[in-house]
Amino acid sequence: MIHEHDQQKNCCNGDCALKRKHREDKEFKDLIHRLNRIEGQVRGIRAMVEEERYCVDIITQVSAISSALNAFNKALLAQHIKTCVADNIRNGNDDVVDELCETLKKLMK
Repeated sequence: MIHEHDQQKNCCNGDCALKRKHREDKEFKDLIHRLNRIEGQVRGIRAMVEEERYCVDIITQVSAISSALNAFNKALLAQHIKTCVADNIRNGNDDVVDELCETLKKLMK
């Protein structure tokens, strides 16, 4: 486990080739729970295709997965801004703002 004072070195600050981010237990569990639900939904769609279910029923489930992924991204992005972006700005690394802008462009395609 990464301690609070070590988080700064590991929080998306660009010091490492592979950026890392320690997440508190509550955030970690929430993200994993969301991903497990999405994974289950995807398996459900696969079963629907294998069972030759009606197209509209499958499309409806795909739409639900898209919404779940969007909710996952919103939660992750909010936490990123509150931690990584804010910490980097406080530490004088304004490049993180450009990174955030690029990330937002990718999300808004």
